[in-house]
Amino acid sequence: MDWMVIGGSALLCLLMLPTRLPGMELLGIGPNWLLIWVVVWSVKRSVVAGLLSGVVLGMLQDAMTAPDPSHAVGLGVVGVLTALMQKQRFIQEDFISIALIVFVMAVVADTIFAVQLSLMGDRTLETIWTYYQRAALASAILSSLWAPVIYYPLNRWWQKLKLIHNS
Repeated sequence: MDWMVIGGSALLCLLMLPTRLPGMELLGIGPNWLLIWVVVWSVKRSVVAGLLSGVVLGMLQDAMTAPDPSHAVGLGVVGVLTALMQKQRFIQEDFISIALIVFVMAVVADTIFAVQLSLMGDRTLETIWTYYQRAALASAILSSLWAPVIYYPLNRWWQKLKLIHNS
């Protein structure tokens, strides 16, 4: 049952990426649902689990969009960094912390994406970084605001499972 919830929630986030409902868009940018899912998953998992979830979901996003530049790199880094934060006890797990982590990780993922675009060399650096600044900020704001929508139900589910396994 746990794998169905995990897979179903990840699939729902994947399907929400192209969806733009009222209040879900800022400057033409929507929330990065997969990034939110990777942060929520990785905050309680190992570095390897964070990396794998980010890379797999990034590849699925690449399959829906264009494979170059890859979203897998940025989401993989996000999974690793989030898992490392939890392991070092830099964070306390609550709505505010998760929203803050999502905000920072959205900027990290968008920066990695912009660096990949720059390395491809088919666009000018000025064009890439001008757009990146706007897109990264809009994505970070929206993703952090919508993070509790993913965090709360999944966290409750995992807490209930933990109670069942401990009893």
